[in-house]
Amino acid sequence: MCYRTICIEGAAILGPHAHPEVTVHTFSMADYMAYIYRGDWAGVGDMMLHSAQKLKGVGADFLICPDNTIYQALPHVVQRSPLPWLHIAEEVASVAFARGFKCLAISGTRWLVDSTVYPDALTARGLTYMRPTPEERDEINRIIMNELVCGVFKAEAGAYFQRVYARMKDAGCDAVVLGCTEIPLIMNDANSPLPTLDSTRLLARARRCGAL
Repeated sequence: MCYRTICIEGAAILGPHAHPEVTVHTFSMADYMAYIYRGDWAGVGDMMLHSAQKLKGVGADFLICPDNTIYQALPHVVQRSPLPWLHIAEEVASVAFARGFKCLAISGTRWLVDSTVYPDALTARGLTYMRPTPEERDEINRIIMNELVCGVFKAEAGAYFQRVYARMKDAGCDAVVLGCTEIPLIMNDANSPLPTLDSTRLLARARRCGAL
C-alpha cells in the first residue's frame, strides 16, 4: 500500500505517470521476528542498518519503513545510518495535529502499542493518547500476526476492531492510529467508529527530504 500510494499519488506533484524512483529491500519477516520475540531491538536495528547500506549502494537519498513495530529500534540506527529516515509516528502526529485531533487511540501489534513510539511522537505535538486494554492488545496482536499478515481477512476481525475503536471513542478518543501495515486492509474511514490515521499511506505522502 505504501509503494502503491507513492506511485499513484506522485503524479499530482511530479506530473502524469511520474513518481520518485523507489528501491525496496526487506529481509524475511521471520528474521526480524526472531529478534523481536527476544526483545533484542539492537539486533533489529542492525538489520535495518544492513538494509540502509544496501539502499545507499543503489543510490537512495533517504529511507522510509512502513512497518511501525520496528521503529522501536530506530534509536539504535539513526546515529549510524548512512542515510536519513522519515519517522512514521512523527508523520502521523503531524497530520493529526494539522487536522485538529486531540486524543488518539493507538492500535497495532502488542510490541508497538506497549512501546513509546507513538506516545513520544504524539506528546511532542501536544496530543494525548490511549492504548487498548491488555486483553484487547492481545487479541488485536493475534489477529494481525495469525490472520492479516497471512492474507486471512475475516468479518469477525473487522467487527472486533470496530468494538475496540467504539469503546475508545466513548472513552474520549477522537481518532485512531492504524499503527500496523496490515490494519488498513480491513479498517478505514468507511467502517471505523473513529476517523482513521493510516500510518502506511501517511508515510508515503510525507513531504520531507524530497518525499511525496
